[in-house]
Amino acid sequence: MHPKLRNLLKIILRSLAIATLKKFQPEIVGVTGTAGKTSTKNAIFSVLSPHWRVRATRANYNTEIGLPMTILGGWPKPGGAGFWIWVIISSAFRLVLPKFLLKYPQILVLEYGADRPGDIKRLLEIAKPRLGVITAIGDIPVHVEFYDDIEGVIREKGRLIEALPASGSAAFNADDLQTKKIEIKTRAKSLTFGFSTEADVRITRFETKLGPNNRPEGISFKLEYKDTIIPVRISGTLGRPQAYAAAAAATVGIMHNLNLVQISEALSDFKPPKHRLSVLKGIRQSYVIDDSYNSSPIAATSALETLSEIPAKRKIAILGDMRELGNYSKTAHEKLGNQAAGICDILITIGTKSQTTRQCAILNGLDETKTLHFENIAMAKGQLAPLIKAGDLVLIKGSLSIGLKAAVEELKDKNPI
Repeated sequence: MHPKLRNLLKIILRSLAIATLKKFQPEIVGVTGTAGKTSTKNAIFSVLSPHWRVRATRANYNTEIGLPMTILGGWPKPGGAGFWIWVIISSAFRLVLPKFLLKYPQILVLEYGADRPGDIKRLLEIAKPRLGVITAIGDIPVHVEFYDDIEGVIREKGRLIEALPASGSAAFNADDLQTKKIEIKTRAKSLTFGFSTEADVRITRFETKLGPNNRPEGISFKLEYKDTIIPVRISGTLGRPQAYAAAAAATVGIMHNLNLVQISEALSDFKPPKHRLSVLKGIRQSYVIDDSYNSSPIAATSALETLSEIPAKRKIAILGDMRELGNYSKTAHEKLGNQAAGICDILITIGTKSQTTRQCAILNGLDETKTLHFENIAMAKGQLAPLIKAGDLVLIKGSLSIGLKAAVEELKDKNPI
């Protein structure tokens, strides 16, 4: 789309979204962070939707175009000129219809992205939440390349919390040190979630559920709030990130006066998004942990921790570049290599920056003959499958632009039982 037309579309969608919110006045739950936003948003939807009419951001529609799209309707993936004309006309038509003819959502769960400075400020000018959730930021946040420093990312994410009214609510990750810098800035009532003993909504007894032949099947854990404890089990996904998403959603549920039993029942229907630590049956009786959607230091570290906790004959990590880290890129890839050395039997790196990951893994004791590097995913095509044996557990993790979904396609069983 031509830049001028795109800017005009932003203006029109923004105006329609603001008018729609003014007419229907839904409660807005805003979610931001540098990792876990989409999973958390989906979990919040699962918890709230049995009790209210709820609409959540589709996929990761968290931009100046995506956010208004959620406000205006549950639109599918954007198309050509005809699609946008239909969105504008139908949205304008709904503004003139009486409210009682339209079952507009009572709650909107919106994802606020912040790739660059000022992004959240512009989104807040469209929709200000009453309840805000900070998922996690980490020591080296993604997109830091476009900010002056890490503190700039924290300030940008913090804008969402600062915009909350005094009568509002905020939920913070108790295990993330960076979010503590944001928590002190809010006037709203706050609760925390996480594994920490200081968390208001605490995750305990976390474990990976294994089936026959150590087949990874999902995760289970307990959620504790005050004197109540509930069990949670999530199938088809692995790792602590999904436990954080469930705990954040439980916190939002508590803020809406739901009890933990209601929350536990709702979370039984929670389906984490694809390509986020998803468990797949792989070729030759192997298993694949598909975490190929995107990557950041905090997410990649968590993915390797997940790999380390699951028994397997061999543990293989296919790691792509972590993009948009700017001056922090070398340090982040070095740390990942240091961690991988103590976990992986085989390490495969893909991308120009992840060569550093491989080199650091070798320096920290991983046999060089157990490593491979490809400059891009095209060079790796057809080279991965021959390496896989029965009983292998393969983690695939990298930034979206590296294209590691192709590696998933190469290694997953095309005819799973």
